[in-house]
Amino acid sequence: MAAASLAENTAAPAPVARVIVTKVFVRALKVDAWIGVYDHEHGRRQPLVIDVELDVAASHCERIGDTVNYETIGESARAIADEGHIDLVETFAERLAQACFADARVTRARVRVEKPLALAPHAAAAGVEITAVRA
Repeated sequence: MAAASLAENTAAPAPVARVIVTKVFVRALKVDAWIGVYDHEHGRRQPLVIDVELDVAASHCERIGDTVNYETIGESARAIADEGHIDLVETFAERLAQACFADARVTRARVRVEKPLALAPHAAAAGVEITAVRA
């Protein structure tokens, strides 16, 4: 009896899936930035490694205009790095998250910023990860 019920259920047309959130991401983006609070960090660029994950209110994406172009994430990160010295990676992460919210479809941004040289050679990296949501 259970086998007959299963067969009947599989014969019915499956409901069409609906995308409710698209995740756009960039992993391990390398950017050189004027960053750090210590005297030896001023006046020189340091490498950052950046991960960004965005929740985007977009579905049925078939053209680049239907979603967030991930190249804009890299452009925003490089622009922030070129603005001048920033003391904290937290500040860098917050500025990048805010830049991502320039696209009204972005509902959440997770930004991770690592400084690979911060604790070298004792650690592979140190940094921060923030999650921001549209207000």
